[in-house]
Amino acid sequence: MRVVTERERRSRLAVRHGFVAPTRGYRALADRLVGIHSTDPVSAFVAAAARRAVGSVEEVESALYEDRSVLRMLGMRRTLFVQPVSRVADVQRGYTDGFVDRERKRLAGWLEATGVAEDGARHIERMATLVTSHLDEVGEAGTRELTTAHPELDVRFTPPVGSQTGTVSVGSRVVLLMTAAGRLARTRPLGTWVSSQYRYASMHRWLGSPIESIPAPEARARLADAWLRSYGPGTLTDLKWWAGWNVGETKAALRAAGAVEVSLEHVTGFVAAGDETPVDDADDWVALLPALDSTPMGWKERDWYLGPHAGRLFDRNGNVGPTVWWNGRIVGGWAQRSDGSVPVLILEDVPQSVRRRVVGESERLADFLGDTRFTPRFRTPLERELTAPG
Repeated sequence: MRVVTERERRSRLAVRHGFVAPTRGYRALADRLVGIHSTDPVSAFVAAAARRAVGSVEEVESALYEDRSVLRMLGMRRTLFVQPVSRVADVQRGYTDGFVDRERKRLAGWLEATGVAEDGARHIERMATLVTSHLDEVGEAGTRELTTAHPELDVRFTPPVGSQTGTVSVGSRVVLLMTAAGRLARTRPLGTWVSSQYRYASMHRWLGSPIESIPAPEARARLADAWLRSYGPGTLTDLKWWAGWNVGETKAALRAAGAVEVSLEHVTGFVAAGDETPVDDADDWVALLPALDSTPMGWKERDWYLGPHAGRLFDRNGNVGPTVWWNGRIVGGWAQRSDGSVPVLILEDVPQSVRRRVVGESERLADFLGDTRFTPRFRTPLERELTAPG
């Protein structure tokens, strides 16, 4: 069994994630990364700027809303990703459909338990028909517009204790369910490009056709192969966590993809079929990646690139904050202050030349952000430290 060292893994990461061989164009980067994280909207833009795949916010917006070569959708681990349209069916059928089935049953139960409807499932479909009819008439709309136009959608209820607090409208939950199910597409945000409040359109109108139906095992095999070609080698634990599958689904997907076993020195890993050839050392590089970036969130077992910094760079729920990278390892973090500056904190002993390059990257990022100000959705100790008053 061939041994793949940590040094080689970092070199593979450097090339395949666009750090030393930049991928030009937003769709191409989304394809290379098997999706760009978008739960925190700013990350979907900064991730591309950090890798020099785009030079402006407008380039990302063009891919999302004009060319429509990519789609913001719910994917693995209930996370929003920007995916190339060519991979949407794999994600939808390989992960999201299973999540939707569970969420539909839960919402139906809530509606019945709170007295909104005697038959929760039937009520959901009736509300979905209202949403579809409205969108077919107007093209795009936000949730508030939908609930204003149709009072039935504005009926409010309080989900059971432990799920969430406060009241919500039936319409808001139905729209989220329809979007997860691939019946609706998220279009432009209601606010600026860092907003997480979206307009919606019928998926078949937005993309020109419904999402393709393919067998779930086939979709999972294709996702596993794509992950291995971008993130491999990785372990079964890594892929299971990244994809949100159970152990049986993960093993079956690896077999169907023809994954090849390799040794990661102390544990068995996998690479894609035909990807066993050793790779050369990558060129020297530095990068500032946003919170929830696809690269640091690509593996469950992270010691080979994270080191001892998890406590400062991740929140309590396992969400990574903004990070500083050097040659395939996380060596620090960054933030944005209210004046628009981007301070960095290096947590390891690195050469002065690397520190200068990191500062240069922070200045380039500040230029990209311009007058836009943001706070990561999931704040980490180091990000809070860098933005603390005084």
